[in-house]
Amino acid sequence: MYDYDKQRELVKIKREKASDALRRKAEKAPVTRERKPEWFKVPLPSGDNYQDLKKNLRENKIWTVCEEASCPNLSECWSAKTATMMILGGTCTRACKFCHVDTGNPKGLINKEEIENAAKMAKMMSLNYLVITSVDRDDLPDFGASHFADVIRSVKNNHSSTLVEVLIPDFNGVEEHMKTLGDADPFVIAQNVETVKRLTYDVRDRRAGYEQTLNCLKFYKENYPHISTKTSLMVGLGETIEELIACMDDLRAVNCDIITFGQYLRPTPRHLPVQRYYRPEEFEELKRIAYEKGFKFVASGPLVRSSYKAADYLKHLRDQGHQV
Repeated sequence: MYDYDKQRELVKIKREKASDALRRKAEKAPVTRERKPEWFKVPLPSGDNYQDLKKNLRENKIWTVCEEASCPNLSECWSAKTATMMILGGTCTRACKFCHVDTGNPKGLINKEEIENAAKMAKMMSLNYLVITSVDRDDLPDFGASHFADVIRSVKNNHSSTLVEVLIPDFNGVEEHMKTLGDADPFVIAQNVETVKRLTYDVRDRRAGYEQTLNCLKFYKENYPHISTKTSLMVGLGETIEELIACMDDLRAVNCDIITFGQYLRPTPRHLPVQRYYRPEEFEELKRIAYEKGFKFVASGPLVRSSYKAADYLKHLRDQGHQV
């Protein structure tokens, strides 16, 4: 069986070596530190409940994206009984220029324990809402679609009170594999367009694509109209407001229901630099425009991430009188 704990340790060592190399390089260069605006300050996770929960997760070898990505919203989401789990391992077969996930070839290996662990996480954390995401797995015949579907069904069958949102790969645009995922019937299906059309190949791996994401969202809305579709845009990469509006129009043309806007933050000096930081009022303006365009739900703010406060959509539907 593939040892995921050993893999994580190897990844940690690899990152430490990379950090050491960057540190040595930095020592020879003038000291420059990117200063973030004041509105990026958030409290660190704390409290007995947080520590106990983290301990229980480790003992059961369950990992959340919230922790591994050092998400600044962790405490807020966990308090709201919302969390994000990454499946299909920690090594991505693609290499997007904004992402800090390790890139490589997992050689077709899958940890089947993730199927049971997802249900365990839902129960252990008493989750109302679970977001399941993954790396890209171009090394698998179905790009990981059947494993995704098994994880969704495991949560639904063993902890039916937890609603499942999935943030999926594009499954290379193969409809057969997209159908495998859709038939598992999650509550929300998200596939991120990430950036505007012009910047797509500057930001994303060449195997991804603007049109491919739009086609993916279109497929799910046409074939599973009862499932809400969702996407996310990073800002601060050099896009214009006109390009963001054009992207919103493209997304509404495929009936995408939910959109989020968040500030791109550079993970390491090896990644794309931030072109500019958007102010809170600019995020409010993007939200206003998106609602005007017809999106059913919009989250927009400097620290908003694709799965940030994902359960707010559920609250929004209930406030409008929908039985969910």
